[in-house]
Amino acid sequence: MIPMATRQIVVERFSVTSSRPFQSVLAAIDAGVGHPNMNEFPNGIAAAQTYAEMEEFIQSAVGEPGLMEFVRFDLGAVLRKGLGPDGPRMLRLVIGNPLVMREMVKHVPDAGSYAPVTILIDERPDGVHLSYDTMESLLASYGSADALKVARDLDAKVEKLLALAL
Repeated sequence: MIPMATRQIVVERFSVTSSRPFQSVLAAIDAGVGHPNMNEFPNGIAAAQTYAEMEEFIQSAVGEPGLMEFVRFDLGAVLRKGLGPDGPRMLRLVIGNPLVMREMVKHVPDAGSYAPVTILIDERPDGVHLSYDTMESLLASYGSADALKVARDLDAKVEKLLALAL
């Protein structure tokens, strides 16, 4: 039998609701993050000869507040296949910053399981919900003050981004 270790993680979900239309909320989020060509992005990282060059390359790819989109999943498209065209819109955005991830992973390697982070944008009868599982809560059980400091800063960036959509 393979020896296994388990860790219980209590997750805190930050969630806000906007009365704005889905497309307006999405446009605000899109305007707040960088959108590098993810087919070319790994090549840019590999081409950097020094950490400073890599940092400059990454900084050129992020938007305000220092985040970029890695990928998006249109969960709503799958829902609407069964519910019809009036089914809810729902997107899962994977966003982050490789430099922030690097700082967390230096202290807690498992942070690589959580970064980049997910923002869920979904349409419900009471408005458009924006949800995010805080990095601080995901890393709290590891007991690294250094990683938690970076996680809190990341959480603040994500919360600032979500506030743009309200």
